[in-house]
Amino acid sequence: MQDISPFRSASQREADRIAKREAVLRAAVRMFNDRGFHATSLDDVAASLGVSKRTIYHYLASKDQVLLECVTIGLQQLLQAAEQARAEAGTGRERLIKFLRRYAEINMEDFGRCVIRTGEEALSKESLPQYRALKKEIDAAMRQMLNEAIEDGSIAQRDVKITAFTLAGALNWPARWHVPDGGQTAQQIAASMVEVLMHGIDPR
Repeated sequence: MQDISPFRSASQREADRIAKREAVLRAAVRMFNDRGFHATSLDDVAASLGVSKRTIYHYLASKDQVLLECVTIGLQQLLQAAEQARAEAGTGRERLIKFLRRYAEINMEDFGRCVIRTGEEALSKESLPQYRALKKEIDAAMRQMLNEAIEDGSIAQRDVKITAFTLAGALNWPARWHVPDGGQTAQQIAASMVEVLMHGIDPR
C-alpha cells in the first residue's frame, strides 16, 4: 500500500495561493465599494480576513496593486461578456441586448461596481495605461456590435460613438444606486433598463 504524503503537492500549494489571493481581492473590493478606496487601508482588509498586513503583502505588493487587480477583473468581465455575446447566433440587435444586459449586471457585482465607484483618479500613473487600454477595448467592442446591428438593419442608423457613450453611461449608474438586497434582482433591473434604452435605437 502506497503511503499518502503529508506534504501538499506543488499544484495544491498553487491552488491554495490563488484562493487566498482571491480572498484578499474580494475582501478589498467590498471595502473599497462600501467605504471608498482612500478610506480603506490594507490593515482594514487584513483585519477583516483575520490575518496580518504582512500576509497581504505576500500576495499583492501594494494597495495600488490591489485596486488595479480589482478594476482589471471588473473590466475583463465586461470584455468576456462582449466576446460571449458576439459568439451568439441571431441578429445584431439580439447580440447587443445580451451584451448590454450582462454589462449592467456586472456593474452591480463587486468588481464591476469598483470600476465605476472608484474611477481612474484613484489609480497611480503607473496603473493608468493598463486601465485605459481595457476601457478602450470595451468601448470598441460595444461600437462594433452597434455597427453590426446597424448593418443588418436590426437597429436604426445612429451616431455610433454617441450611442455607445449613452448606453455605457446609463448602464454604469446602477453601480452607484443598486442595493443588492432590494426589491428587484440585478438581472431584472438590467433587463428593464436595456428595454428602455433599446427603444431609442430600434428601427422606426
